[in-house]
Amino acid sequence: MDSDTLRAAQKPLKDAYREDPQRALVTLTAHGQLDEENISCSVATGKALAVAGLHPATGGDGSLACSGDMLLEALVACAGVTLRAVATSLQIPIAGGTVHAEGDLDFRGTLAVSKDAPVGFTAIRLGFELDTDASAEQLEKLLDLTRRYCVVYQSLVNPVETTATLRS
Repeated sequence: MDSDTLRAAQKPLKDAYREDPQRALVTLTAHGQLDEENISCSVATGKALAVAGLHPATGGDGSLACSGDMLLEALVACAGVTLRAVATSLQIPIAGGTVHAEGDLDFRGTLAVSKDAPVGFTAIRLGFELDTDASAEQLEKLLDLTRRYCVVYQSLVNPVETTATLRS
């Protein structure tokens, strides 16, 4: 795709977001399934091959994975594996369960429609539904330790210094 084609694909979106900013607000989601026996979490991507491209709200056709979705999928996978590892370590029996993450985006920011609109997620929510007989106290400790040791979660709540370089 060249810049003219991209501009043409994004122009109606930008115009729509200028006219109605609510149309630019999108909630992305990711889901995972905890393995019943192993320390693993399968993340449903809906894509046979993880090739990233533009989200439809920025001019993509929806045929490629969105990096925002992939970020949430990484959080789900990391949190699921971390929860499973912590549960295993604490000997908290987990027969199965699901992990869910959703994040809110205002695409006006990334499309430079509004300088007031942020670029990136404005909120991310992570949740677990577990099949377990664990006590409330055990579950509280499990959640606390999962948050503490999940690399992706910690990277989001305690942002790391991030740099970008360009070489030609």
